[in-house]
Amino acid sequence: MTNAHMRKKEPDKVRRSLLDRTAKIAVDQGPSAITIQAVAEAAGVTKGGLLHHFASKQALIEAVFTDLLQQFGDEIDRYMAKDREPVGRFTRAYVRAAFADHKLGMRSPWAALSVTMVADPGMRRLWSDWLDERLEAHRETDGTAQMEIVRLAADGVWMADMMGQDRASLRDLSALEPQLLALASPGAAG
Repeated sequence: MTNAHMRKKEPDKVRRSLLDRTAKIAVDQGPSAITIQAVAEAAGVTKGGLLHHFASKQALIEAVFTDLLQQFGDEIDRYMAKDREPVGRFTRAYVRAAFADHKLGMRSPWAALSVTMVADPGMRRLWSDWLDERLEAHRETDGTAQMEIVRLAADGVWMADMMGQDRASLRDLSALEPQLLALASPGAAG
């Protein structure tokens, strides 16, 4: 009997490792470097072991993207839990989470995989479904045009930052965060 047959099966840990290794490859080498072989080697499993958890490379990438959405949502929830003012709470948390990712730059798994989202309809659908669900849940407190403008501005800052990563000198966008937070605060002019 080989060691593989004697080894304790821990599918949740293997799945987590596959997701984490895929995200790391995306950050370190770019999304195009994600292959079944590269991820399997990085996670210390066989290609068959990886394919047991994810039927294809696309399924693996979508699972990583879904996992990142969950992490982003969890981060938003943590910011919301600290914010006592209900009006604009989701939008302020969204801005804070977007700027936290901005501080990681291209080292962020989100940034690395977002490039894929632009070209892949399945990934765009995952993002749209996630965002639509969140917006519906917070429609009463964050459904105004002003809150939409703030969120779109945060998306724009994030995208501009990501697209400018190859510039010789990076722009300091940190002063924009407090401005956007002020626009999403109760009493801000609408």
